[in-house]
Amino acid sequence: MPVPGRILREALKKKKRATIMYPFEKPEVQERSRGKIEHFIEKCTGCGLCARDCPAQVIIMVEDTRTKTKKKPEFHYDRCTFCSQCEESCPTKAIKLTTEYELAGSDRSKMVIST
Repeated sequence: MPVPGRILREALKKKKRATIMYPFEKPEVQERSRGKIEHFIEKCTGCGLCARDCPAQVIIMVEDTRTKTKKKPEFHYDRCTFCSQCEESCPTKAIKLTTEYELAGSDRSKMVIST
């Protein structure tokens, strides 16, 4: 049987804040967090494995003369679920997910990243 007033006393105890004043205070990001995709065109062969394996169809292969196959990936962040499948599929490690998480925008055309 609960002690009368105990719940209220527990609720009123001075504790560490449960939230932060975002965006004025930035949260601590764990190093294994998955955020924005970083692409290294100098490592990319244009094989297209990243586009084939992406479950959200975020990556589209477009024409480019800097790779062996004359194609490179174009990333559409507005569809990305940050699953890191593209990073795991890349045989040359040309794709890496960073810890950058603030990717919101009001213009969809700015959500397309092409290196």
